[in-house]
Amino acid sequence: MQFENILTKGRLIKRYKRFLADIELENGDIIVAHCANSGSMLGLKEPGSLVYLLPNTNPKAKLDWRWEMIEVDGALVGINTARPNRIVETAVLESVIPELAGYSSLRREVKYRKNSRIDLLLEGPPEEQRANTCYVEVKSVTLRSGEKALFPDSVTARGTKHLHELMDMVAAGHRAVMVYLVQRSDCTVFAPAAEIDPTYTNALRDAHAKGVELLCYQCHLTPEAIEITGSLPIELLSMS
Repeated sequence: MQFENILTKGRLIKRYKRFLADIELENGDIIVAHCANSGSMLGLKEPGSLVYLLPNTNPKAKLDWRWEMIEVDGALVGINTARPNRIVETAVLESVIPELAGYSSLRREVKYRKNSRIDLLLEGPPEEQRANTCYVEVKSVTLRSGEKALFPDSVTARGTKHLHELMDMVAAGHRAVMVYLVQRSDCTVFAPAAEIDPTYTNALRDAHAKGVELLCYQCHLTPEAIEITGSLPIELLSMS
């Protein structure tokens, strides 16, 4: 995924009210940027950190800048949670994710279950002998501990609900896939963040046992683009 414009550097002053961040640009101007991330952003909001911004070209936008990345321990991390769905969608269409290749159609944000929308719905006969309908949920992963990419970074009842809905789709005879997209390149394995949200972790293990497929792909980030580089192994251990 190429950015629409060249990213601009700045220094984070503070993130507040979930969707706002004060940032000092290299010329000394202090601006307010939109933070497209409603999560805790654990480990991604240290004041003084180098950040990258995208000029907002939407004439209806209230703010002139959108916060896209932050540098942590020398690595770029994508904080915009609106990006992963499109990155995965493009990867599916270009057969970068072989596990999801071969379907004849792809639709976004399709209503299903109770008051929910699936991120991607793949339909039509796949290349392999798989279900003709595949429900794909995408999660943005930014938290790291050591070499592990972790999800979630805070308690997520909504995320647990999504897992149960995917289990329902498998029970109904469909294929269901959870894709974790790691928006950083300094990890070697993915694992659920059991210490942060044990309920989600147990639901993930239950979903896996009941046939929900789990995929994790990692990205390489530059100020010009975010590209999927390959898959990461997934570590699912029993709760102690």
